[in-house]
Amino acid sequence: MGLMISTFILMLTAVISIFLAQIFQKISVSYISMILGAGIFLVPSLGSRIGEFNSEIFIGVIVAPLLFFEGQATHLNSVGKELKHIVQMTVALVIICMLFAGFGVWIAAGVSLPLAFILAAISTPTDATAMESVTNGLKMPGDEGTFLKMESLFNDATGIILLNMATLWYVNGYINYSETIVDFLISAVGGVIVGFIFSWIMVLFRQSLVRTSYNSQNAQILLYIVEPFVLYYLAEGIHISGIIAVVCAGLVSNAEAQRSRLTNAPQVHLGDDMKSMITEIFNSVVFVVLGFMFTKIMSEERFTVSSIKWLLIGGVLYIVNVLARCVYGRIRLKLSRRSSWIFALGGVHGAVTLALAYTLAEYHVKTADFNLVLMSESVLIILSLIVPTIVFQFILKRKMPNEEVIAEVAEIRTNMVHKAVEAVNKMYLPENVKKSVIFDLMAQKQRTRTSDFVKEWINVVKHPEFTGSEKELEMRAFMNAFSQERQYLDMISQSEVKYQNSVFELYNEILMAESLVIGPTVPDEET
Repeated sequence: MGLMISTFILMLTAVISIFLAQIFQKISVSYISMILGAGIFLVPSLGSRIGEFNSEIFIGVIVAPLLFFEGQATHLNSVGKELKHIVQMTVALVIICMLFAGFGVWIAAGVSLPLAFILAAISTPTDATAMESVTNGLKMPGDEGTFLKMESLFNDATGIILLNMATLWYVNGYINYSETIVDFLISAVGGVIVGFIFSWIMVLFRQSLVRTSYNSQNAQILLYIVEPFVLYYLAEGIHISGIIAVVCAGLVSNAEAQRSRLTNAPQVHLGDDMKSMITEIFNSVVFVVLGFMFTKIMSEERFTVSSIKWLLIGGVLYIVNVLARCVYGRIRLKLSRRSSWIFALGGVHGAVTLALAYTLAEYHVKTADFNLVLMSESVLIILSLIVPTIVFQFILKRKMPNEEVIAEVAEIRTNMVHKAVEAVNKMYLPENVKKSVIFDLMAQKQRTRTSDFVKEWINVVKHPEFTGSEKELEMRAFMNAFSQERQYLDMISQSEVKYQNSVFELYNEILMAESLVIGPTVPDEET
């Protein structure tokens, strides 16, 4: 029951933050989620109902599906083209950052070398979800965005292996290099193999099922959604990288979606909607949890002279990682000076970093050292969010449409609806059908008032449902109206190229609306 209440509170908070983000559009939904997460902790009646943070559950239930869907949105061919850079960024760059950060913390803070490398290893994985929070309303250049996305998909496994190595060094007092290398190869390569095999089996099963009379749309969607959960825990159960496994499975699913869109279009459409909903809510939940945990960690820490140590360590970890990434981008990725800084600052840390810090609770790590790790990594995460949020405002271009474009698109929408209404007015229709269709069409302008809706709702309640023949006439009226709208948008898309993206969005909106009103409407007995 406690887990259910915790989940409900976190989900509800995530939904509220998404709504608030629509009101405060200049603020990233991630920051709003963090603020609300902090608010949960500060309200005793809510904070006391949130269970203890479990890194294994958090990564398996929240992070794994997010990475699966992120992989599903990535073209497998693109990964093949960037394979050399991916290997370099997820192995070489991670090791370089760990070495420089580890020795930097050791020299600056005077902690033991094993503990310094634990701190450094945790600081290496970047977070694709967190990166989106610092680019709110801004355009990330193509090459830099691709590198950052590919890196964040695959570097978690390297960070986990290095953390295990550093932790065993801390516990046992020595490093087993050969064992670490073997563990890394087994974990990474095993994750790739198991991810591809498992996902390919699921793809063949779904594709075989959809071509039979036994196919169930809802069951298929549920099967698709639970795939990353099952795969992650299966991979972890056989001691290989569950993170890499779910990412690879997502890549395989991307190719499946491209080649089976029209096999069962309603199923694909519903799957996309479910994926979009889960991704948006889970992304928000990640930052609600971050906000809650930051506030909890800070409240439990007594600020003394020793607090300077974790502030110093967090700062050193961030600065060293940024500088190492900048130099790497300049030398190995052949990026310009500006692009190198974008790549360096875009390596944002988030949920994965905090989750890795909490995994230390499973080992015999001193309480003081454990608290030092939590506080230091929290400082790193906060810096990695705040600094690029400020700097990117000056070095990245904005992607928000200007007022002229917004006004022009609104005019296109209005003219589109008028074309549809004119077409319906020319049709011979019963008055009640014509009035109903025109109201729905006018609602496309998004200018109808709530009072208008209430009035129409009362009319629907008072009057009987349309007869079969009236439903058919209504459907045909919509078909004619939507056809006129599409013709108008087609003409506009060819003459006003600069508005093409907005016009195509309107076109897609019409197609979705049409799918709601087109269907069998005449009962068999009336045929």
